Amino acid sequence: MLVALLAPALAPYGPTALHPGFEIRPPSTRFPFGTDELGRDIASRVIHGARTSLAAALGAVSLAVAVGVPLGTAIGFAGGTVDLIAMRLFDVLFAFPPLLLAVAVVAALGPSLTNLVLTIALLTMPQFAVLARSVTLTTKTLEYVQAAAALGAAARRIVAVHILPNILPPVVIAATLNLSIVILVEAGLSFLGLGPQPPAPSWGGMISRGRQYMTIAPWLVLFPGLAIMLSVLGFNLLGDGLREAMDPRLRGGGHP
Repeated sequence: MLVALLAPALAPYGPTALHPGFEIRPPSTRFPFGTDELGRDIASRVIHGARTSLAAALGAVSLAVAVGVPLGTAIGFAGGTVDLIAMRLFDVLFAFPPLLLAVAVVAALGPSLTNLVLTIALLTMPQFAVLARSVTLTTKTLEYVQAAAALGAAARRIVAVHILPNILPPVVIAATLNLSIVILVEAGLSFLGLGPQPPAPSWGGMISRGRQYMTIAPWLVLFPGLAIMLSVLGFNLLGDGLREAMDPRLRGGGHP
Protein backbone atom coordinates (compact mmCIF):
# COMPACT_ATOMS: atom_id res chain seq x y z
CA MET A 1 0.00 0.00 0.00
CA LEU A 2 2.92 2.35 0.72
CA VAL A 3 4.41 1.53 -2.67
CA ALA A 4 1.11 2.45 -4.32
CA LEU A 5 0.83 5.72 -2.37
CA LEU A 6 4.45 6.71 -3.03
CA ALA A 7 4.64 5.42 -6.60
CA PRO A 8 5.66 8.75 -8.23
CA ALA A 9 8.51 9.14 -5.73
CA LEU A 10 9.67 5.50 -5.83
CA ALA A 11 9.49 4.82 -9.57
CA PRO A 12 12.75 5.74 -11.33
CA TYR A 13 10.90 6.56 -14.58
CA GLY A 14 7.37 7.24 -15.74
CA PRO A 15 5.27 4.10 -16.29
CA THR A 16 4.86 4.91 -20.00
CA ALA A 17 8.29 6.47 -20.64
CA LEU A 18 10.08 4.90 -23.63
CA HIS A 19 13.81 4.31 -23.82
CA PRO A 20 14.75 3.79 -27.50
CA GLY A 21 17.55 1.32 -27.98
CA PHE A 22 16.86 -0.45 -24.67
CA GLU A 23 14.07 -2.79 -25.76
CA ILE A 24 13.91 -6.15 -23.89
CA ARG A 25 16.98 -5.56 -21.74
CA PRO A 26 17.62 -7.82 -18.73
CA PRO A 27 17.77 -6.42 -15.20
CA SER A 28 20.67 -4.03 -14.69
CA THR A 29 21.71 -1.14 -12.46
CA ARG A 30 19.86 1.30 -14.72
CA PHE A 31 16.76 -0.89 -15.08
CA PRO A 32 16.52 -3.09 -11.94
CA PHE A 33 13.68 -5.22 -13.35
CA GLY A 34 14.71 -4.93 -17.01
CA THR A 35 12.71 -3.39 -19.84
CA ASP A 36 9.83 -4.58 -22.02
CA GLU A 37 9.43 -4.83 -25.79
CA LEU A 38 8.85 -1.08 -26.06
CA GLY A 39 11.79 -0.07 -23.90
CA ARG A 40 9.67 0.78 -20.82
CA ASP A 41 11.12 0.23 -17.35
CA ILE A 42 9.49 -2.82 -15.76
CA ALA A 43 10.22 -1.64 -12.20
CA SER A 44 8.40 1.64 -12.79
CA ARG A 45 5.43 -0.14 -14.33
CA VAL A 46 5.24 -2.68 -11.48
CA ILE A 47 5.32 0.14 -8.92
CA HIS A 48 2.61 2.13 -10.70
CA GLY A 49 0.68 -1.10 -11.33
CA ALA A 50 0.26 -1.39 -7.56
CA ARG A 51 -1.96 1.69 -7.76
CA THR A 52 -4.20 0.03 -10.32
CA SER A 53 -4.54 -3.24 -8.39
CA LEU A 54 -5.10 -1.62 -5.00
CA ALA A 55 -7.52 0.96 -6.43
CA ALA A 56 -9.57 -1.86 -7.93
CA ALA A 57 -9.39 -3.96 -4.76
CA LEU A 58 -10.17 -1.18 -2.28
CA GLY A 59 -12.84 0.36 -4.50
CA ALA A 60 -14.64 -2.92 -5.17
CA VAL A 61 -14.53 -4.18 -1.58
CA SER A 62 -15.56 -0.80 -0.14
CA LEU A 63 -18.52 -0.60 -2.50
CA ALA A 64 -19.50 -4.20 -1.78
CA VAL A 65 -19.39 -3.56 1.99
CA ALA A 66 -21.28 -0.26 1.69
CA VAL A 67 -24.13 -1.96 -0.18
CA GLY A 68 -24.00 -5.51 1.17
CA VAL A 69 -23.84 -4.87 4.91
CA PRO A 70 -26.89 -2.55 5.16
CA LEU A 71 -28.79 -4.81 2.78
CA GLY A 72 -27.96 -7.99 4.70
CA THR A 73 -28.73 -6.31 8.02
CA ALA A 74 -32.13 -5.16 6.77
CA ILE A 75 -32.91 -8.61 5.37
CA GLY A 76 -31.94 -10.36 8.60
CA PHE A 77 -33.83 -7.90 10.77
CA ALA A 78 -36.97 -8.13 8.64
CA GLY A 79 -36.93 -11.92 8.34
CA GLY A 80 -39.92 -13.83 7.01
CA THR A 81 -40.79 -13.57 3.33
CA VAL A 82 -38.26 -10.80 2.69
CA ASP A 83 -35.46 -13.03 3.98
CA LEU A 84 -36.66 -16.02 1.95
CA ILE A 85 -36.88 -14.11 -1.36
CA ALA A 86 -33.55 -12.36 -0.84
CA MET A 87 -31.71 -15.60 -0.07
CA ARG A 88 -33.11 -17.27 -3.17
CA LEU A 89 -31.85 -14.34 -5.26
CA PHE A 90 -28.42 -14.65 -3.65
CA ASP A 91 -28.46 -18.39 -4.39
CA VAL A 92 -28.97 -17.58 -8.06
CA LEU A 93 -25.96 -15.24 -8.03
CA PHE A 94 -23.82 -17.81 -6.22
CA ALA A 95 -24.75 -20.42 -8.84
CA PHE A 96 -22.84 -18.57 -11.57
CA PRO A 97 -19.06 -19.14 -11.87
CA PRO A 98 -17.67 -15.80 -10.59
CA LEU A 99 -14.93 -15.35 -13.17
CA LEU A 100 -17.17 -16.19 -16.13
CA LEU A 101 -19.85 -13.82 -14.82
CA ALA A 102 -17.23 -11.09 -14.38
CA VAL A 103 -15.98 -11.61 -17.94
CA ALA A 104 -19.52 -11.37 -19.29
CA VAL A 105 -20.38 -8.21 -17.34
CA VAL A 106 -17.13 -6.38 -18.12
CA ALA A 107 -17.35 -7.36 -21.77
CA ALA A 108 -20.89 -5.95 -21.89
CA LEU A 109 -19.99 -2.71 -20.10
CA GLY A 110 -16.65 -2.22 -21.83
CA PRO A 111 -13.11 -2.66 -20.49
CA SER A 112 -12.12 0.06 -18.00
CA LEU A 113 -11.03 0.34 -14.38
CA THR A 114 -14.40 1.79 -13.34
CA ASN A 115 -16.38 -1.02 -14.93
CA LEU A 116 -13.96 -3.52 -13.43
CA VAL A 117 -14.57 -2.14 -9.93
CA LEU A 118 -18.35 -2.15 -10.40
CA THR A 119 -18.31 -5.72 -11.70
CA ILE A 120 -16.16 -7.09 -8.87
CA ALA A 121 -18.28 -5.20 -6.31
CA LEU A 122 -21.41 -6.81 -7.79
CA LEU A 123 -19.85 -10.26 -7.43
CA THR A 124 -18.62 -9.79 -3.85
CA MET A 125 -21.57 -7.85 -2.45
CA PRO A 126 -23.75 -10.97 -1.81
CA GLN A 127 -21.02 -12.44 0.41
CA PHE A 128 -21.12 -9.44 2.74
CA ALA A 129 -24.93 -9.35 2.65
CA VAL A 130 -25.14 -13.01 3.67
CA LEU A 131 -22.54 -12.49 6.41
CA ALA A 132 -24.39 -9.45 7.81
CA ARG A 133 -27.71 -11.32 7.60
CA SER A 134 -26.39 -14.34 9.53
CA VAL A 135 -24.95 -12.17 12.32
CA THR A 136 -28.16 -10.15 12.48
CA LEU A 137 -30.31 -13.28 12.75
CA THR A 138 -28.17 -14.49 15.65
CA THR A 139 -27.93 -11.15 17.44
CA LYS A 140 -31.60 -10.13 17.29
CA THR A 141 -32.59 -13.20 19.31
CA LEU A 142 -30.31 -12.29 22.23
CA GLU A 143 -31.97 -11.21 25.46
CA TYR A 144 -30.58 -7.68 25.62
CA VAL A 145 -31.80 -6.97 22.06
CA GLN A 146 -35.25 -8.31 22.82
CA ALA A 147 -35.28 -6.27 26.04
CA ALA A 148 -34.47 -3.11 24.09
CA ALA A 149 -37.32 -3.85 21.70
CA ALA A 150 -39.69 -4.51 24.62
CA LEU A 151 -38.79 -1.12 26.10
CA GLY A 152 -39.88 0.53 22.88
CA ALA A 153 -36.50 1.20 21.23
CA ALA A 154 -36.83 2.05 17.55
CA ALA A 155 -35.64 -0.47 14.99
CA ARG A 156 -33.01 1.99 13.76
CA ARG A 157 -31.57 2.35 17.26
CA ILE A 158 -31.55 -1.41 17.84
CA VAL A 159 -29.65 -1.96 14.61
CA ALA A 160 -27.16 0.87 15.24
CA VAL A 161 -26.49 0.19 18.93
CA HIS A 162 -26.91 -3.55 19.36
CA ILE A 163 -26.51 -5.27 15.97
CA LEU A 164 -23.90 -3.32 13.98
CA PRO A 165 -21.17 -3.64 16.67
CA ASN A 166 -21.48 -7.42 16.33
CA ILE A 167 -21.38 -7.26 12.53
CA LEU A 168 -18.33 -5.03 12.12
CA PRO A 169 -15.56 -7.42 13.32
CA PRO A 170 -16.42 -10.31 10.96
CA VAL A 171 -17.05 -7.84 8.12
CA VAL A 172 -13.63 -6.22 8.61
CA ILE A 173 -11.96 -9.64 8.56
CA ALA A 174 -13.92 -10.76 5.48
CA ALA A 175 -13.16 -7.49 3.69
CA THR A 176 -9.42 -7.86 4.32
CA LEU A 177 -9.38 -11.43 3.07
CA ASN A 178 -11.48 -10.45 0.05
CA LEU A 179 -8.88 -7.86 -0.97
CA SER A 180 -6.51 -10.68 -1.92
CA ILE A 181 -9.24 -12.41 -3.95
CA VAL A 182 -10.12 -9.18 -5.74
CA ILE A 183 -6.47 -8.58 -6.64
CA LEU A 184 -6.39 -12.01 -8.29
CA VAL A 185 -9.68 -11.38 -10.11
CA GLU A 186 -8.47 -7.97 -11.31
CA ALA A 187 -5.21 -9.52 -12.53
CA GLY A 188 -7.12 -12.28 -14.32
CA LEU A 189 -9.47 -9.87 -16.06
CA SER A 190 -6.58 -7.56 -16.98
CA PHE A 191 -4.76 -10.59 -18.37
CA LEU A 192 -7.76 -11.17 -20.64
CA GLY A 193 -7.71 -7.53 -21.75
CA LEU A 194 -10.80 -6.54 -19.76
CA GLY A 195 -9.07 -4.29 -17.23
CA PRO A 196 -7.33 -0.90 -17.62
CA GLN A 197 -6.33 -0.42 -21.22
CA PRO A 198 -2.77 0.22 -22.47
CA PRO A 199 -0.61 2.10 -21.86
CA ALA A 200 -1.92 2.16 -18.27
CA PRO A 201 0.16 -0.30 -16.20
CA SER A 202 -1.56 -3.29 -14.60
CA TRP A 203 0.06 -6.44 -13.32
CA GLY A 204 -2.27 -8.78 -15.19
CA GLY A 205 -1.86 -6.82 -18.41
CA MET A 206 1.93 -6.89 -18.07
CA ILE A 207 1.87 -10.68 -17.70
CA SER A 208 -0.45 -10.97 -20.69
CA ARG A 209 1.85 -8.94 -22.95
CA GLY A 210 5.02 -10.53 -21.58
CA ARG A 211 3.97 -14.16 -21.99
CA GLN A 212 4.95 -14.21 -25.67
CA TYR A 213 8.52 -13.28 -24.69
CA MET A 214 8.85 -15.69 -21.76
CA THR A 215 11.53 -17.83 -23.40
CA ILE A 216 13.84 -14.88 -24.09
CA ALA A 217 12.76 -12.37 -21.42
CA PRO A 218 11.27 -14.16 -18.39
CA TRP A 219 11.55 -10.98 -16.29
CA LEU A 220 8.57 -9.53 -18.17
CA VAL A 221 6.35 -12.06 -16.37
CA LEU A 222 8.39 -12.77 -13.25
CA PHE A 223 8.28 -9.37 -11.55
CA PRO A 224 4.56 -8.59 -12.04
CA GLY A 225 3.82 -12.15 -10.95
CA LEU A 226 5.87 -11.67 -7.78
CA ALA A 227 4.03 -8.41 -7.10
CA ILE A 228 0.67 -10.22 -7.31
CA MET A 229 1.92 -13.06 -5.11
CA LEU A 230 3.31 -10.76 -2.40
CA SER A 231 0.17 -8.59 -2.37
CA VAL A 232 -2.14 -11.59 -2.02
CA LEU A 233 0.08 -13.12 0.65
CA GLY A 234 0.21 -9.82 2.54
CA PHE A 235 -3.56 -9.35 2.63
CA ASN A 236 -4.09 -12.99 3.62
CA LEU A 237 -1.67 -12.61 6.53
CA LEU A 238 -3.35 -9.33 7.51
CA GLY A 239 -6.75 -11.01 7.46
CA ASP A 240 -5.49 -13.90 9.60
CA GLY A 241 -3.94 -11.45 12.05
CA LEU A 242 -7.15 -9.44 12.35
CA ARG A 243 -9.17 -12.61 12.84
CA GLU A 244 -6.94 -13.71 15.72
CA ALA A 245 -7.02 -10.21 17.24
CA MET A 246 -10.81 -9.79 17.00
CA ASP A 247 -11.96 -13.33 17.78
CA PRO A 248 -11.74 -13.95 21.55
CA ARG A 249 -11.64 -17.69 20.95
CA LEU A 250 -8.31 -17.36 19.11
CA ARG A 251 -6.54 -14.91 21.43
CA GLY A 252 -3.51 -16.07 23.32
CA GLY A 253 -3.70 -19.76 22.62
CA GLY A 254 -3.71 -19.91 18.84
CA HIS A 255 -6.26 -21.93 16.94
CA PRO A 256 -8.36 -24.31 19.05
